[in-house]
Amino acid sequence: MRRFTLSACFLCLLALTWMLESQSTAAQSGGPGALVSGHGKMRFRVLYTSEHLPAEAQKVLTSAHGGFAIDRRPGKGETYFYLKGAGIIQISADLKTTRMLNTASEMKNTNMHNTTIWQAPDGTPYLTFPGNESNQVFTTTLDGALVHTLKTPEPGTDLGHPVASDYFTGRGSFIPTDVEYLDGLLYMTTGYSNLDFVLTARVLSTNPFRAVWHDLAFGGKGTGVGQFGTGHGITIPPGTRRLDIADRPNSEIDRFTRYGQYLSTLRMPLGSYPCDIYYHGKYAVVGSLHGADRAKGAPVYILEEDRLISTVMPKEDLGLKNFQHIHNAVMREYGNKLYLIVQAWNPGDFAILEQAAN
Repeated sequence: MRRFTLSACFLCLLALTWMLESQSTAAQSGGPGALVSGHGKMRFRVLYTSEHLPAEAQKVLTSAHGGFAIDRRPGKGETYFYLKGAGIIQISADLKTTRMLNTASEMKNTNMHNTTIWQAPDGTPYLTFPGNESNQVFTTTLDGALVHTLKTPEPGTDLGHPVASDYFTGRGSFIPTDVEYLDGLLYMTTGYSNLDFVLTARVLSTNPFRAVWHDLAFGGKGTGVGQFGTGHGITIPPGTRRLDIADRPNSEIDRFTRYGQYLSTLRMPLGSYPCDIYYHGKYAVVGSLHGADRAKGAPVYILEEDRLISTVMPKEDLGLKNFQHIHNAVMREYGNKLYLIVQAWNPGDFAILEQAAN
């Protein structure tokens, strides 16, 4: 039996979810972007659609199956993501422009399931991409230059847990779905494989860039405490050393210490299939594959200190017909206004949503 530390909050969350989704705001006052979705101060309208992307990206957008990373450094704010067949894309800090980055041939025609940005001890920033089709993790500079490729663990590699080590001894597939960096370690979820552990690799140096597999692994596929149905996304809330894992089929966010010790579980609405969680100050954004009513398409849930405060429905309310499933969503703040950058899956699509005036 699974144990949930926030079970009392779950009933309140579920009731509020049904209320928000059944009463979702959709108003039209005429003109582009007039349709609005969400609740209270977290109401959003469409600012940009896929036409905002470079032509190369538009051609392959229907296969989009990844996620976004935002450069949080002071004075920055650019957003990065990847599209198979096109490459790495940068969205400007003011959201007004997008451009393709030169992308290595080894990366260009395989899928990158998410994107993370991190800084080495000397302050140098890097992008890291989990290649779920190529069974590798790629690290580049911010201009797209490939500096390292982490490959499938060799048989006999000590990964810190006998189940994980034996899995690769038996030639199991390495299928990374997301990656984060903390204190010299890359943490990788593997929820698309039968392994479903969080694996780690240690970055030994960045000049030259060297990384090796590390003896820390935790999780595993199952229904027990700290296990996953599908460990899909991994997030480190800013200012913490906590790892938040989106356990998609179990509709929850499981929280761990950096040593892999289970802490608690944040329950999401039943059947929502959360893909990832992104934090912006006291808010969190969860893009989900499904909503309570699947005919209406998928929601973006917005939480304030773990309490659901708004449900944004891109397909039902905003007329974005391809947003039947949401694979990733992040929040930006620019000019005293909040924005959501959202990616749909199957079919893939892209939109930037702007906070509506109260």
